[in-house]
Amino acid sequence: MSVPDPSPGPARPVVTLAAFYGAGGTVVGPRVAERLRVAFLDRGILTAVAQRLQIPEEAVAESEEPPQGGVGRLLGSLARAGISDAAVADNLRLDDRRYRAETERFIAAAAESGGVILGRGGQVILRDRPGVLHVLLGGPREARIRQGMEIDGVDRKTAERRQRANDRARIEYVRRSYGVDPLDPDLYHLVLDSPAFGLDTCVELIVAASEARMRQAHPAGHD
Repeated sequence: MSVPDPSPGPARPVVTLAAFYGAGGTVVGPRVAERLRVAFLDRGILTAVAQRLQIPEEAVAESEEPPQGGVGRLLGSLARAGISDAAVADNLRLDDRRYRAETERFIAAAAESGGVILGRGGQVILRDRPGVLHVLLGGPREARIRQGMEIDGVDRKTAERRQRANDRARIEYVRRSYGVDPLDPDLYHLVLDSPAFGLDTCVELIVAASEARMRQAHPAGHD
């Protein structure tokens, strides 16, 4: 499933970045965005969706890419924020589909002005848009755990726990939301083993690939 788009593609670079734990998405993403001179859309997506749904950012943060059904977890987080289930039912009527729809609308609109989009199923939402580069950052589990320890500054036990939870949550979110396997290489133009290449090289490869995609989409403007 993807958001229909009749346009020839964005005039500014757009990169969707799917990254498993320890692959360095939160490091590579901002650096690629800086190099391409576009926004890094990670926390910004959360903020925008919270504003559109008129709920606290913390509530949306707890519902994003959940291991289990998002609505129950979201209602619990709203309750902790002092918002009753009745208020949610009356004012929001929020469910997984509405959350997804708001996220998709934001990503589709943001893509018009360019950006590096981390997670949130961007590789599916913008799948058919010319010029967009879809990247998967991964690598062997053991190598990602070691790299995750360095990036997050945590011990091995913590990194292992985060790897299990985060990888599972991201896979289940895309499967549940869009009915596709996020590990399918056909969803991506570039699949990188980030521990093997190193984060600096991953940045360079993604920037070069994005520039190539833009030349394909807008040949006259990139002579």
